[in-house]
Amino acid sequence: MAGTLKEKQLAEQVYNKLQGLRCPLVEGLFLQEADGMKDLLCAPSQHRTNILKWICGSCSPSLKEKLSALRSTQTDVLIQEMTHFGYEMMLCRCDDLDLIKGLAPPLRQLHFMEQLLTLVPETQSESADVSVGEVLVQNEEFLGELMSVPAQLFALLNPNCDPWSADLKELLRKRAPQGKRGQNRPVCGSRAEHTVEEASAMLQSTQRVLEDLHKECVFLQSEGVSPRPRLSPCALRLAVSDLSQLMSAFSQSFNAEFKGYCQLKPPGLSPDSQSFHTVHQLLLSCNQELQALEQLADTSSTVSVTARNMQTDRQHWGDGQKHTMPARLEELKKRYSEFLSLRPA
Repeated sequence: MAGTLKEKQLAEQVYNKLQGLRCPLVEGLFLQEADGMKDLLCAPSQHRTNILKWICGSCSPSLKEKLSALRSTQTDVLIQEMTHFGYEMMLCRCDDLDLIKGLAPPLRQLHFMEQLLTLVPETQSESADVSVGEVLVQNEEFLGELMSVPAQLFALLNPNCDPWSADLKELLRKRAPQGKRGQNRPVCGSRAEHTVEEASAMLQSTQRVLEDLHKECVFLQSEGVSPRPRLSPCALRLAVSDLSQLMSAFSQSFNAEFKGYCQLKPPGLSPDSQSFHTVHQLLLSCNQELQALEQLADTSSTVSVTARNMQTDRQHWGDGQKHTMPARLEELKKRYSEFLSLRPA
């Protein structure tokens, strides 16, 4: 139930965003219920594919030209191009064709469209509000303002770009030797050449550092792996936006939950630590003594059981017969008595 409510809310947000951007594929559709918006944006159809095509084309003009050149029968190529664009934007996998076809879960499709719509420039919706007549009026006003100042028009028609400004010329003239006051041009040229040489050396050192870093990054040199596509500015902007949101969320959570604990003073050590140490040693010794008493009790019990078994069990004695210990003792007493009776006085 919660997932369905979230899908309806997100579908309504995406639909309103498309209308705000003046998407021609949703103009004239007066949808009022969230279920209808969800079916329009998530159910597989040619109209949904065209909406996704318009969103991708609005994000990237070069992709718009490539998609416009495709024929209506090249649906598979269109889906592959939009999937590749989503992969470049780090919004889906490179083989996530079900997401583009509309076979993925509705919530995932709506999240994908919402993230793509954040990449559509806002100027597109603003420019749609300006009519052609207003543009012509603005151009005429600009030309009238430009023609009203002859000096400004002359500067535009005859541009003069001096590579050295007046303050820079004066600085170079003061730094030049006394005998070469009239030779400022060669000094400026030599300084420019020296600056170019320093920039070239810095670029070469930077290139060497980048090559060393590339050698250290083993994952960039793995064989059998298809090369990664270049990071586009839109993908970088999306990544920076996500990072900024995560950092702001962490900052708010830190200030609200953890900052007070981090500023607490450390607890003071108790002066009775030696007493606690002594008590711990005594308890440890007592525990060892109790363990020894327990082992002694177990040994005594085992000895008692063994002695009881020796009295009740029949065993072989010297005469080769089996007798219990009490019977053997009685026999020995009897023999001893007989021996004493036979002994001469």
